[in-house]
Amino acid sequence: MVIHPLTSAIISLISGILILLFPRLLNYVVAIYLIIIGIVGLIGHA
Repeated sequence: MVIHPLTSAIISLISGILILLFPRLLNYVVAIYLIIIGIVGLIGHA
């Protein structure tokens, strides 16, 4: 699965804004990011 650079830039921008508005959200954003990267990595090797 290839993620388009524009897509990752938009996701990063939205995440940054949300973290500025809701600092407690950082834990959830990081956890979701790590889970998604892990799943994509596992699917990529299968």
